[in-house]
Amino acid sequence: MKRLMTNSARALVAVATAAVSTACATRAPNTAATPLPEMGTGVVGPAGASALTMSRDVHWARNSAEHRAVYLEVYRAAGERLATLISGHSRGSWGVIVDADETTLDNSEYQRSRISSGGTFDAASWSAWVNQGRATALPGAPEFVALVHQLGGKVIIVTNRDEAQCPVTRANLSAAAITADLVLCKGLASDKNPRFESVQRGTAASGFPALVVLEWIGDNIEDFPLATQNIRSGSDEAFAKFGDTYFVLPNAMYGSWEKNPRR
Repeated sequence: MKRLMTNSARALVAVATAAVSTACATRAPNTAATPLPEMGTGVVGPAGASALTMSRDVHWARNSAEHRAVYLEVYRAAGERLATLISGHSRGSWGVIVDADETTLDNSEYQRSRISSGGTFDAASWSAWVNQGRATALPGAPEFVALVHQLGGKVIIVTNRDEAQCPVTRANLSAAAITADLVLCKGLASDKNPRFESVQRGTAASGFPALVVLEWIGDNIEDFPLATQNIRSGSDEAFAKFGDTYFVLPNAMYGSWEKNPRR
């Protein structure tokens, strides 16, 4: 009897050991930590893709309440400030300069779609996206543009899209309820300052009058006169115009900031 019980116990131990071994073998592949999504690439997944394929910057731009809130907030603030700045300026004598991409037009769908091609930004895919004219308006942009016209001003879009893309860009802006009085594309130079000056001097386009520019709105520091990433090392006074005549919108997907040192 004692020997029988010993054999039974040994059998139970053997069964238990086999079960544990099997369970461990089954679970082993899942014990490694799940890789985190790639950060800051601006490359995201196609429709229906796992959330892990979408970088945090694009996910935030497309899906966060905060993104919508801050765009509405900035455009409302710009509109409220404009109502004061127009004092003493006659209708048609002034205007605002506004950027296109990620300021008035939302291209996050392009960023989201790039993962299906296995790459980041490239000129060919970007050109194809622009030519589709499918970018939608960003929150607050149509209302701000309508307010500028209501108050008697003109809206000038200064964008670094190529000159050949200007006609489709104008059509896209119009379809998104962004009624621009003038759209100035890149031409031969990405530096926007000469185009800013041409608006103020009245040389931007034939028959287009010289304007007093009351506000600039953009998502890149270079959307503002003579400003570059170097301003980040300046004092707070260097940013004095922001919230007064300059209004900046957040774009964590791409921009001139990408070349700054990582510290």
